[in-house]
Amino acid sequence: MQRSNAGDVTYDDPWYDALASGWGESAEATGAAEAPPRRPGRDAVPAADVYLEVQRSAAFQEVRSRYRRFVVPGALAFLVWYVAYVVTATTAPGLMARPVAGAVNVGMLAGLGQFLSTFLLTWAYVRHARLRRDRAALELRWETQELARGRGGAA
Repeated sequence: MQRSNAGDVTYDDPWYDALASGWGESAEATGAAEAPPRRPGRDAVPAADVYLEVQRSAAFQEVRSRYRRFVVPGALAFLVWYVAYVVTATTAPGLMARPVAGAVNVGMLAGLGQFLSTFLLTWAYVRHARLRRDRAALELRWETQELARGRGGAA
């Protein structure tokens, strides 16, 4: 963050989305001032070029590949499990009504299994992201910021 001449704080971060705070609202309605233009004299590269360069980089492709290798099979497995539960519940009510212990039946256990599998998949996703993607994504973010500011960096 930088202080402008007016004393208010401005964001010099390519990841900051100025529209998020007031979608479609005019500056007069929100009382917000427009962000000042970039200072002349900086040899900053246009943001679109920076993001395209980073997107084409091997590091970015590796992060996306790691993401897809986890998410696609995980989402497919969960979708199959969910559809199997719904189809079984509607086509085989006798199976789902089969008692397991007391008033607990197969349908209840399968329904609770849906909740359990949701939590397990969330835990696995967070663990995978932390161990295999977060560090590389953070490095990409810093490199992107350096490129956007015109200080070099390798993407």
